[in-house]
Amino acid sequence: MQNTPSDRLRFARFIAASGLTNLADGIAMLAWAWVASLITRDALWIASVPIALRLPWFLFAIPAGIVTDRFDRRRLILAADMFRVMAFVLAAAMLWAAMPLPQAVARGLGQPLLFAGLMLAALVVGVAEVFRDTAAQTLVPSLVPDAMLERANGRLWAVEMVANAMLGPAVAALLIGWFVAAPFAVNTVSIALAVWLMSGIRGVFRARPRGHREPWQAELAEGFGFLRGARPLRLLAWITGVWNLTFEMVMIALILHAQERLGLGAIAYGLVLAGGALGGVAGSIAAEHIIRRIGPARAMQIAMSVSAVSFLGLGLAPGAVSLALVLGFSEFWGLVWNTVSVSYRQRAVPDVLRGRVNSLYRMLAWGMMPLGLFISGLTMRLAEPALGREAALLLPFWLAAGIMTAVSVVAWRKLSAGFA
Repeated sequence: MQNTPSDRLRFARFIAASGLTNLADGIAMLAWAWVASLITRDALWIASVPIALRLPWFLFAIPAGIVTDRFDRRRLILAADMFRVMAFVLAAAMLWAAMPLPQAVARGLGQPLLFAGLMLAALVVGVAEVFRDTAAQTLVPSLVPDAMLERANGRLWAVEMVANAMLGPAVAALLIGWFVAAPFAVNTVSIALAVWLMSGIRGVFRARPRGHREPWQAELAEGFGFLRGARPLRLLAWITGVWNLTFEMVMIALILHAQERLGLGAIAYGLVLAGGALGGVAGSIAAEHIIRRIGPARAMQIAMSVSAVSFLGLGLAPGAVSLALVLGFSEFWGLVWNTVSVSYRQRAVPDVLRGRVNSLYRMLAWGMMPLGLFISGLTMRLAEPALGREAALLLPFWLAAGIMTAVSVVAWRKLSAGFA
């Protein structure tokens, strides 16, 4: 593929659209869980809202992969984003109608109908996100030359990190402080603008000619067969899955930890997440240089081992500044890992199989997220009567650090062998 001005313009529109949708994701990342904490203080119920966002990765990743390889990927992105617009409109309307919110209950749900409506909206957003992200990640190799994948992914990750983890939470915190329904209204506008940008990208982005279709069982078996024979891909999928599980364990506990142990409000917490995202931006920019300097295997080994230390640091950080620094350190190496793994996957998988293999990979890698959220919420709920509230809030950090330490020990040599 040639890197012509037209190609660069298409990729620029794609990055801008990704930035807007990730801004919405970043706003929602804080807004969903924070709004849930205004309805109930029960950790398991709070965790159930982000579970609704992440569970579709386990349930719908395979259908999303089959659909991505059958249809035009740009049109699939547009359709998924329109569904997200409708879901955010629903969430904003329900919260606006429920204002002012009464004081959150310590156990159970004080407003079950509102909570159920938010869960439904989050589930729709989660399902649409599976189809959109699967199609978007398979679209990148069609927009840039193969030799520029690391650079393109690094820039894409940088934009997404700024929008998702830096601007998104900070904007969400300000909006929540102004009006609880405002984050979801802003998300509606942001994703609508992304739809407009994506609609201006010209070209046909099908893996196969129109009308060429085999039975879905045969297509799925073809994807399974490729992944089964690609040992490095399977290794990356499992490591990323466990890493995502532990990360979600920590992040849902971090909200209550920040609120109750550090005394942070929505704005302060949003700024902590934004400060931590600076590390992710730096990691996405530096990833290409790091990979060329020390090699992909060593870069992933360091990134994997850093996570265990970071999880402990998040639980032990005494204030907002130290919390942001530890989070930034973790995000830096997390983005190095993502750059290696995504670029390798895009390069190793043929275009005709990219949707199915990508979806199977992400079912393993992202499907573990809801399990991590459930484990974290359940752990805090069960530990509180015996250990007390403060110790219970710290337990997910210790568990996550222990799990990632074990993964690092087991996978260290396998990464060296897989990427020799």
